[in-house]
Amino acid sequence: MRADLHVHSTASDGTDPPAEVMRRAARAGVDVVALTDHDTVAGHAEARAAAGPVALLPGMELSCRLDGRSLHMLAYLFDADQPELAAELTRIRDDRVLRARAMVDKLAGLGVNVSWGQVAAIAGQAVVGRPHIARAMADSGAIASPREAFTRDWIADGGRAYVGRYALDPVRAIDLVRAAGGVTVLAHPRAGRDTWVTNEQITRLAAAGLAGLEVFHPDQSEAERARLIALAHDLALVPTGGSDDHGSLTGYRLGGETTSGEAYQDLLSRVPRPA
Repeated sequence: MRADLHVHSTASDGTDPPAEVMRRAARAGVDVVALTDHDTVAGHAEARAAAGPVALLPGMELSCRLDGRSLHMLAYLFDADQPELAAELTRIRDDRVLRARAMVDKLAGLGVNVSWGQVAAIAGQAVVGRPHIARAMADSGAIASPREAFTRDWIADGGRAYVGRYALDPVRAIDLVRAAGGVTVLAHPRAGRDTWVTNEQITRLAAAGLAGLEVFHPDQSEAERARLIALAHDLALVPTGGSDDHGSLTGYRLGGETTSGEAYQDLLSRVPRPA
């Protein structure tokens, strides 16, 4: 069995609608897809209707902050209408808009001809994220491709046009998801800007109820994967995998990294049972 447990759609910052994501999953020979858009489940209904032979695992990539730095948590099988979780998701999404507007203002001050109207048009009904700003920058000619926006010159963490935003403490995120009947996996803990996350910090999250570690990710080296597998074993965490596919932005890589059938069943077994 092949389960890709980290995939994005136009409900957040992917380039393909949820239905097309599911069709691509079928063509890639994937058995299970977790649609994990940022801080939203808005794409789940469309994905479920178009699932065909592919099983949909309801999910989300939840925005967190640890020691002042951005951290992402993958959440699965939770009730998005649980009041506390729903309130936090609304707050996060609202602050994403305020942050994006502030980043556009900063870019204007740096001579980049991008407006909030352009960013909003690219995002449409999706949860606004930095990739939408990056695409607007590329459309304006300020940069050659959206990837070039994610540097210290522009909108990378700490960049000249970067603006922080509201995010959850990861322990609170774990608690909220568990209270809503779901499980959490720490997303790409050794990929790109997330390489600062220490084993000690992951150990504390495991003690707080974290269920798994995303080991198999396109931006994590074989050496890092080996270390994460060992850490997951030591902490009794599920080692998961996912492509972190964003459509054309990441080269249509859905199914490129997957979770084994054994690990998938282990993750499902950790879903809290109703009291």
